[in-house]
Amino acid sequence: MTLEETYQMMRPKLDKLMPDGEIRYKAELAYEINQLKKERNAIILGHNYMEPALFHSIPDFVGDSLALSRKAAETDQDIIVFCGVEFMAETAKILSPDKTVLLPAEKAGCSLAESITAEDVRQLKERFPGVPVVTYVNTYADVKAECDICCTSGNAVKVVESLQSDVIIFLPDEYLAKNVARETGKKIIIPSRTGETEPQDYQMIGWHGKCEVHEKFTVEDIEQVRKQFPDVLILAHPECSPEVVEASDFSASTTAMMNYVQETNAPHYLLLTECSMGDNIMAANPDKEMLRLCSVRCPHMNQITLEDTLAALQKTQYVIEVPEEIRVKAARSVQRMIEIG
Repeated sequence: MTLEETYQMMRPKLDKLMPDGEIRYKAELAYEINQLKKERNAIILGHNYMEPALFHSIPDFVGDSLALSRKAAETDQDIIVFCGVEFMAETAKILSPDKTVLLPAEKAGCSLAESITAEDVRQLKERFPGVPVVTYVNTYADVKAECDICCTSGNAVKVVESLQSDVIIFLPDEYLAKNVARETGKKIIIPSRTGETEPQDYQMIGWHGKCEVHEKFTVEDIEQVRKQFPDVLILAHPECSPEVVEASDFSASTTAMMNYVQETNAPHYLLLTECSMGDNIMAANPDKEMLRLCSVRCPHMNQITLEDTLAALQKTQYVIEVPEEIRVKAARSVQRMIEIG
């Protein structure tokens, strides 16, 4: 694809989001990246939360973090460039240990992943002996290594039910845990850090982690939008609070939300999730009317740019490494989840 063809490919999807001059500049970067990835036998993965100019230009695959890691594991490229955040790139390394995995930023963290440590998990297992541990895939490798099985926002209920246990530890997202508990009919507790006596009648043990983006949405936001647009279809990510999820029309993973918009014909759509994903869905569905509640941009995802992706490929910089002992243990948890589907 030539530079002009790259620009012509990007323009229809971006012309409502940015000026033409910026699209041309982004197209030049995208063209150079696409040339270089062929030379270096690299594959580029783009998470749903990437900014639109990147999302709609350079990735070989786009989607949620686990689906992207699985795609990368199936390819024969030498280099994986993961346009996402650090725990996602770690998951790609867990599943593809023989490949070089690059993250196009020196530090792209996650409030959820940073809300819990491997030592926290070990202490919980001592406090609740014999209770199986489910860990959201939005965690670092050493945390995954301490759990029994991982889950995504899309298969969390299925994973919990597969364990057939009277009590489950579900980490680290408090809101996702509460949404799963409501859907599975389990009573959940969030244990204190001080080791105070807990109630005895519970079936799920959560944690106090939250996504700094999704926790900002409120029921009041939904009520105000419905007053102005009574026929709006509201989609909420399950990392939103249970009250927000209950007040919405649909709640599921990022990929499921994208598919839902493509397959339905509501007059208006409102997505309660990271704002770049809203832009990406808008770009992919120009015939559908998307409402903008606010611009809640993930500051960590925002670290990933076309400029830094180019630099990562040029310099082979910000290589992701996972110690083999941790990788092997984490891989078991991830593979158990994959087997469930």
